Amino acid sequence: MTAPKSPVYKILVVDDDPDIVELLEFNLKKEGYQTASASDGRKALEIAADFHPDIILLDVMMPNLDGIATCRLLREQPKFKDTYILFLTARAEEFSEVAAFEAGADDFIAKPIKPRALLGRLAAVKRRDQDPHTAIDAIDINGLRIDRTGFAVYQEGHKITLPKKEFELLAFLAASPHKVFNREELLQNIWGNDVFVLARTVDVHVRKVREKVGDHHIQTIKGVGYKFNAD
Repeated sequence: MTAPKSPVYKILVVDDDPDIVELLEFNLKKEGYQTASASDGRKALEIAADFHPDIILLDVMMPNLDGIATCRLLREQPKFKDTYILFLTARAEEFSEVAAFEAGADDFIAKPIKPRALLGRLAAVKRRDQDPHTAIDAIDINGLRIDRTGFAVYQEGHKITLPKKEFELLAFLAASPHKVFNREELLQNIWGNDVFVLARTVDVHVRKVREKVGDHHIQTIKGVGYKFNAD
């Protein structure tokens, strides 16, 4: 996600439970965020087009258009390719996790939502975007240029757009070429300990990265995990 054009981060809250929306907006505004809200996916698409959010908090189960379909439609629009999309999900909705990541979700936070935990997650996103020292110089390896400052990938001069988690996965593996990481290590380093995600999430993201940059860059080590192929 690129840094917002405005000095105030704009967050779109999408949930069909008005109590959750009220709670989140109250806490977000206290922290200085500008907010807008929608009660279903269709309304969210309309509001996002005018509001231009930097971050979208998106419920999974909603009427009219669910969160997964909404996320997919957002990602199809170039202006939302880098928008940080955080799903609000109940543990009972675990079955939808892989589908949500395939649709372009960046992260999950489980309900019931603890405002302090959510604000901490959002603060980390802001720090990453605003602090130029959070990323190191570009990595040039095996025909790829991975610009960790600009969050961009180039292949033979052609820019490839990757959602946040796919980019972080590729950059993390490329930073330690030939080192094998198991799924648990990748989950911990890319998603963190406080996020409830399945190990299969890593497989989904690896597949999507391969579709965009080529199969040969990330190698599967059967029964172990993945490594970046620098040869």
